[in-house]
This record gives sequence, C-alpha cells and structure tokens, in this order.
Amino acid sequence: MANLTPELEKERVKILKAAQEAGLDFYETIFEIVTYDQLNQIASYGGFPVRYPHWRFGMDYEQLSKSYEYGLSKIYELVINTDPCYAYLMEGNEFIDQKLVMAHVYGHCDFFKNNAWFGPTNRKMMDQMANHATRIRRYMDRYGVETVEDFIDVCLSLENLIDRHAPYVTKSNEPKDHGPAPVSPDGKLKVHKSYMEKYINPPEFLKEQEERRAEEFRNQVRGIPENPER
Repeated sequence: MANLTPELEKERVKILKAAQEAGLDFYETIFEIVTYDQLNQIASYGGFPVRYPHWRFGMDYEQLSKSYEYGLSKIYELVINTDPCYAYLMEGNEFIDQKLVMAHVYGHCDFFKNNAWFGPTNRKMMDQMANHATRIRRYMDRYGVETVEDFIDVCLSLENLIDRHAPYVTKSNEPKDHGPAPVSPDGKLKVHKSYMEKYINPPEFLKEQEERRAEEFRNQVRGIPENPER
C-alpha cells in the first residue's frame, strides 16, 4: 500500500475543498493506493484488511480475481464506514478516474456519517475485526484449525438469519408489568337451586378451574412477546 502521489494529493486537496463548500460533512478520509491484487484481497475480506482465516474469504478472492482478469468486473475504489474513513484506490487507473473516485468517496463518507441507518455502526470496526482475527488464530492454535473452521462453518450458515434491524430496536431490561390477570367467568356451572351449589360447583372443581385459567394466562404471556424478535 502507498499514500497518494504528489499529483493526486494536490487534486485531493481541491476535491476536499469543493466537497466542504458543497456542504458535505464527513469524517477524516485517508486514501491508500493498492494493486489490483491487494484490492481484491481487501474486498474479499468485506473491506477490512485484517480478518480471521477462513476458506470462504479465499473463495471470494478467487472469484474477484478471475472476474477482473477476464475483464468482467473492475473495482475502482473501496471505502470503509469507519472513523476515520479508509478509501482504497486501484493502482494503474487513469488519472481522471482517480479524481472522480476521490470525489465519489467523499460523498460516501458524508452518507456514512449522517445517514440514520449507519447511526449504530461501530466506527472502530477496523480494530474489532483485527481483534477477532487474533482471537480466532489463538483458538486454532489451541483446538486445531479444522475444529475451529468447522465451527465457523456452522456459525456462517446462520448468517442470513441475522436481523439487520435489531440495532434500531429499543429494548428495555425493566421487568414488564402485564397487569392483573384478565377478568373471566369464575367457571361455575349455573344452578337453579341454591342447595345444589355444593354438588354442582364443589370447591375442588372451582380450584381446578382457577388453576387452569391461570396456567392458560401464563402460557399466553410466554408465547406472545410484546415485541416479537427474530
């Protein structure tokens, strides 16, 4: 990786000034120039330069590399939603392409910072990913590569079940007050003669009915959460 060339740095300053004058508000943006192979590696890692070792990343890398080599696709830039924002430019792109990409990146960074969808984002995700990688490698040293990789395979099979909207749901840890038990008929059978009351509605029967209704209410509370979660 390398920083911008003097020519590109000069253009970056101009683009930065134009973006600020246009009212864009973004985090500090750091540009790096990388080869197409390095860019494919970073892209296969989901945009982060350091990730835990897993065969899926290698598969994605092969797909991106072959697609570029066969002329089917091309990554002009890659920008990460962190603070500061890191943006990667592909070495060898035309000068005018690099200028357009830098302007495009500042638009991305403004969106990252100010869009509500990105509000709960961990802006230090770069560090978190590196810490995850270190932890997984320690597990591999302790338990073996295959054991850890098989476990990761199982975890990744659940990836599509992650609720993307969960960070925006306000959850309360306070005990929920469901109020008194719903008022319902006492379960007594209708009698026409008072002297038959103790025979038609004996205490044991009434107690059994009360316990049954209480159990039904408890099951209803457990089975239907106030805010269903995925």
